Amino acid sequence: MFIVELTYIAPIEAADAHMEPHMAWVKEGYDRGWFLASGRKNPRSGGVILASGERAALEAFLGSDPFAVHGIAEYRLTEMVVTRTAPGLEALQG
Repeated sequence: MFIVELTYIAPIEAADAHMEPHMAWVKEGYDRGWFLASGRKNPRSGGVILASGERAALEAFLGSDPFAVHGIAEYRLTEMVVTRTAPGLEALQG
């Protein structure tokens, strides 16, 4: 499992201007079965995605995010091995 942290490096107005294509990209991540959960940081300085899959493929997909293409966000990818979960989230273990 991966934790993907997006941090805005451009003004929030730039993120807003590219939000629609970014959200289409997020949907594609879910459609591919890679994204498990996602949302905005609070305060709104970027976002976080819980993802699965192969690191190289995920890194390539992150590079296709409109936020990456237009220099709006930088990405931090952290791999973790889930060893314990709350009831109902056992599928995340592995």
